[in-house]
Amino acid sequence: PFNVYGPRLREDGSYGRVISRFIYQALRGEDITVFGDGKQTRAFLYVTDWVEATKKLLFNKGLKGMVLNIGSDKEVKIIELANMIINLTNSKSNIKFLPPRPDDPPRRAADIIKAKKLLNWEPKVSLEEGLRKTIDWFMGVVK
Repeated sequence: PFNVYGPRLREDGSYGRVISRFIYQALRGEDITVFGDGKQTRAFLYVTDWVEATKKLLFNKGLKGMVLNIGSDKEVKIIELANMIINLTNSKSNIKFLPPRPDDPPRRAADIIKAKKLLNWEPKVSLEEGLRKTIDWFMGVVK
């Protein structure tokens, strides 16, 4: 799985879980912390799309021993993600740039060609729709 996100994800940690961390910061009115210049890209997969792909993979006997990437092939810049979350939460947060993390790749997206072909699967939930669902859940728990 590549960059799976959704409700109930922990917001702590500087590595990974960037969506839940940004949402948590935005809802609390804290600075959104972006490592580096924010031009690095990631591709995010909403949890229900991951579950659907995983079920197809588990129950397809013809794929035993196969390795498939389950993720999204739609990349977004981290700075764009931060701004999207600020807008969707109506937050007054500012973006605070921190030094880049060592070995942080400039681009990370899943090659899902095999998953599309062998599982007849591709992500269905757009990033904006998934963010709205995740934000709705976080609004009930962030104080």
